[in-house]
Amino acid sequence: MDDRRTVKVSKYVSKHLRHQPERIGLTLDPQGWVEIDDLLRAAAAHRFPFSRAELDHVVATNDKKRFAVDGTRIRASQGHTVEVDLELPEAEPPAYLYHGTVASALDSIRAEGLRPMGRHHVHLSPDRETATRVGARRGRPVVLSVDAGAMRAAGHVFRVSANGVWLADAVPPEFLRFQ
Repeated sequence: MDDRRTVKVSKYVSKHLRHQPERIGLTLDPQGWVEIDDLLRAAAAHRFPFSRAELDHVVATNDKKRFAVDGTRIRASQGHTVEVDLELPEAEPPAYLYHGTVASALDSIRAEGLRPMGRHHVHLSPDRETATRVGARRGRPVVLSVDAGAMRAAGHVFRVSANGVWLADAVPPEFLRFQ
């Protein structure tokens, strides 16, 4: 499967498992899972057919590990705008986590901290390199350091998804370091 096709299938699956399952007639279970066969049928019925082999390739090669497969089911690892409960347990974060953004967002972040916007959680990276890649999707990246240890000590809850993305309800500005 060529790279362009891999990206197209990945974006299509991500859109429908994270944001608009109803658009192609899918119903996610409360934890975000859907039968793989149902996904394949729905995609084909909506004029975007792809094979199980193509889907397996997307899951296996996605550098962000966006999808989890459990037997005959698939779900997005995080980033949903539709209501799901990923049932992720609380986790002890490292002392610092990172968030990639762009300069145009800094005034708002300084005033309000990091908010989930349309998602359920704020997404945090375990290292600067990952945060840089995340921020670069929207322009020239700016990486913020999050004092996760102090946040946890103050009672904030962290969870970590299957693909290593750290999740928090919000990050107040006092826990951010702007470089």
